[in-house]
Amino acid sequence: MRIFIVASLVLLCFSAAAQQQDTTKRLKEVEIRPYFSTQPLLRATGAIGLIDRSLLEKQPGGSFVSAMNTVPGIRMEERSPGSYRLSIRGSLLRSPFGVRNVKIYFDEFPLTDAGGNSYLNALEMSALNRIQILKGPQSSLYGANSGGVVLIQPLQLSEDSVSTMLKLEGGAYGTFRQSLSAGQQFKKYNINITQAYQRSDGYRDHSAMDRKYFQISQQLDYHKKNKLKALIFYSDLHYNTPGGLDLTQYLDRPSASRPAAAAVKSAIEQEAGIYSNTLFGGISNDWIINDHLKHVVSLFSSYTDFKNPFITNYEKRKELTLGFRSYLEYQKQTTNLNYRFNIGLESSQTSSDILNYNNNMGQPAALKASDKLKAASNFAFAHLNIDILNKWLLELSASGNLYQYTYQSMAPTASDEKTNRFDFQLMPRIALSYLLSPELALRTTVSKGYSPPTIAEIRASDQIINVDLQPESGWNHEFGLRYQSANRRFNIDLTGFYYRLQNAIVRRLNENGNEYFINAGGTKQWGLESAFTLWLVPVNPSKFIRGLQFYNAITLSHFRFNQYADNTADYSGNQLTGVPKQVFINSINCYFPGQWSVFAQHNYTSSLPLNDANTAYAKKYHLVQARLSWKGLKLGKSDLVLFAGADNLLNEKYSLGNDLNAAGGRYYNAAAGRNYYAGLSLQLKRK
Repeated sequence: MRIFIVASLVLLCFSAAAQQQDTTKRLKEVEIRPYFSTQPLLRATGAIGLIDRSLLEKQPGGSFVSAMNTVPGIRMEERSPGSYRLSIRGSLLRSPFGVRNVKIYFDEFPLTDAGGNSYLNALEMSALNRIQILKGPQSSLYGANSGGVVLIQPLQLSEDSVSTMLKLEGGAYGTFRQSLSAGQQFKKYNINITQAYQRSDGYRDHSAMDRKYFQISQQLDYHKKNKLKALIFYSDLHYNTPGGLDLTQYLDRPSASRPAAAAVKSAIEQEAGIYSNTLFGGISNDWIINDHLKHVVSLFSSYTDFKNPFITNYEKRKELTLGFRSYLEYQKQTTNLNYRFNIGLESSQTSSDILNYNNNMGQPAALKASDKLKAASNFAFAHLNIDILNKWLLELSASGNLYQYTYQSMAPTASDEKTNRFDFQLMPRIALSYLLSPELALRTTVSKGYSPPTIAEIRASDQIINVDLQPESGWNHEFGLRYQSANRRFNIDLTGFYYRLQNAIVRRLNENGNEYFINAGGTKQWGLESAFTLWLVPVNPSKFIRGLQFYNAITLSHFRFNQYADNTADYSGNQLTGVPKQVFINSINCYFPGQWSVFAQHNYTSSLPLNDANTAYAKKYHLVQARLSWKGLKLGKSDLVLFAGADNLLNEKYSLGNDLNAAGGRYYNAAAGRNYYAGLSLQLKRK
């Protein structure tokens, strides 16, 4: 581990000399759009991770995990193919599977439903263009969350020179991926279509997955001051869930699925798995009223048919979400002062019909429980952005949040409908950025996080509606700096933060393996995150090495429970479950003549506690992956790209997606050993 820190410092020192000697062309400045308007990343007031199309293309195409984990402060897991979990600064504690406590937007529309769940695994990587991750509480603009916000931009082929792209990829464990994207511009109208298919047998027994995906995005500039955007996707996803192993089983045969124990059948016998069909759509209208005033309104809806044959029961859910988001923007620019003011609201409602049956070898048997729940999430927000002398950037924002849910039991005993309302919450955010020089910016942020329990936590797999579960909230304090050299060959982003959370929601399992959730006192979270990029060899077509880029990311986490007692045990001071203390990412991009390139990445993750008592730990691991690409080919009028890659080159034995606080010590979901893949892509350019 020390060698990576030393190497990073050496390269940091080398960059100063490289900046003085370099006379190459300046690289393009990175721009982002976190809060309504586009701005240089250098001046952003918050901690932001950016994953662009080029990085997505360097990673294995079937999973978000490798790409997301390059961002400091982010930990993404995959218990088996298709089973995602996403953590921003420790928020994974609440998520046995799926994505909670993180607000996700797909283009202009919330992918997160009113019940707090996000079907991120429904999306196809080839249909995406860019991912922005806003780390820390962002409730002031994006509603209830205490972890952060993910903004996903769909693919827009018609904006560049490529109009059609076909990609085929095959690899170990029966993996096959296919995607076809096409885009076309018709004067004031453009359309982009993506179709994709993915399947895998998986590394473990009973871990196969299969997904079919279709997406259409459109834009119509029907007036010089108006444009209409529409997005729709359909995802048909199935994956088996092999279940967690205890330490003895994991060490003996990590590729095994959960075996039978006493009267409890095995994962294979019960055909445990997920069947999820999601239809999502949204439409938005931008109206430029005059030179200073703009109005945006969005309508969105989703429907999910979800089935989960589990070892102890068979769950069916039907979820329907309806919502809208609207805001006004006023902006004015003067010689020394530019300001932008936004005011708006977002409202959504999700109805969930949840039924649990006995599981008879993968088939629903006798009905055990049936409940109807309806979550309503409403918030109004205001945001003021003041730019003084192009040096000081001040952001003041706040939202007022109202959240409630209704519940009614239908079986085994019928009950009247009841409503549980949480108190009104005002969520402020104050942020300041100062451009100390054209290359260096300092920033600080204070924000409040707030996250009510999700429907999946209120009515967990123990089939009991937990009306006592309360929202978690807390204050986050950050300080950071960004530096980019004048020629932009070197960039560094450093963030330190302290987040104190109260009423932290924690997952528990009963003796039957069914989950439930409790409020566990609070947490104290100190963290340090850094990321830097250095062009060791600037782009130069005349040299043998046409370009060499180095990237490093460091995450240091000192997260502890605070005033957390469970029954007779006091866990105060213990390390936060599921959070490693250190994560180091190093990668290189090297470009050669003939449009050959090599990408290699190393991930070091330290050990992490598997239960709140800190009596069991997952071991540290080193992951190394590499990819070789060749773009210098033609097939008719199409550009042909060939690539081949390998993952886990060191053949590490590790668990990526631990079942935290698991009953019987069944924490481990083993990840694949050394494996390979190869593929091609065809890109047909427009005339």
